[in-house]
Amino acid sequence: MGDDTQGTQGDRNGGGKGGGIVIGRMTGGAAASGEKARAEDRSERVGPPAATDAAPGPVPVPSGAPGEGGIAVGEVLGGALAAGRESEAVDASRELVLLSPDLLTAVRELRGQLPLLARAEGDGLDDVDGELAGLEATAVRDGRAERGRLVRLRALLTGGATAAGGLASALAVVQAITQLLA
Repeated sequence: MGDDTQGTQGDRNGGGKGGGIVIGRMTGGAAASGEKARAEDRSERVGPPAATDAAPGPVPVPSGAPGEGGIAVGEVLGGALAAGRESEAVDASRELVLLSPDLLTAVRELRGQLPLLARAEGDGLDDVDGELAGLEATAVRDGRAERGRLVRLRALLTGGATAAGGLASALAVVQAITQLLA
């Protein structure tokens, strides 16, 4: 029997095809380069990326492409990078938003009105109440909330699936969330 790895031996020793990755500016996500390298972005980014203190304009791209499996980056403001054989990069960041007093007032008012609504199985009111309670608890404890929670709550209140969406206090919650996420 012959050596069945002979045809690929050059690839394993860096003599393969292609080069690495060159990035000017990276503001999130994940990048991996190399044999069996893996990149995954599990972050909860919704809408445009958060404002940064980075200088406006283009970022000088690193000169010369890196060799196979390499990564050259001019500026990284978030995300994850991995280079090399079987490397792994995971960005599991969460964006937190400072909560406004207006939102907290509207959340408390809406929570006070939910018990007045007629309930039916599958009406979504329990989901709304759960999100409101979680948001209020987080706000009291930390003064912040995950962007994803705010997006879910806004979707519940604007999706037309619950009677809660028709309340004036729900509209106040939606408006406050929209302002925070803008």
